[in-house]
Amino acid sequence: MTTHAIVTMKITAPETLAAYREKAAAALARHGGSVLQASAKLDVLEGGPDLPDMAALLAFPDRDAALAWISDPELAAVHALRRAGGHSSIILL
Repeated sequence: MTTHAIVTMKITAPETLAAYREKAAAALARHGGSVLQASAKLDVLEGGPDLPDMAALLAFPDRDAALAWISDPELAAVHALRRAGGHSSIILL
């Protein structure tokens, strides 16, 4: 069953995040994942949360694939780039 993840990020190092973006799609694809949508233009429809600088919706074939992606030791350097680019939260639905 398809599993989704929500990624939010406060960007602190745009150049580092740009380096991450060059590798992110291949890293996701390694575990069957993809970006369904990503945007830096966010609008609050209800409530008053602190908005991140960007958000993305990811899709994986299943929960195990998402967990394999985040814990894959061969992708550690790619995940490190994302983390060095700012503060990210990834929530698996």
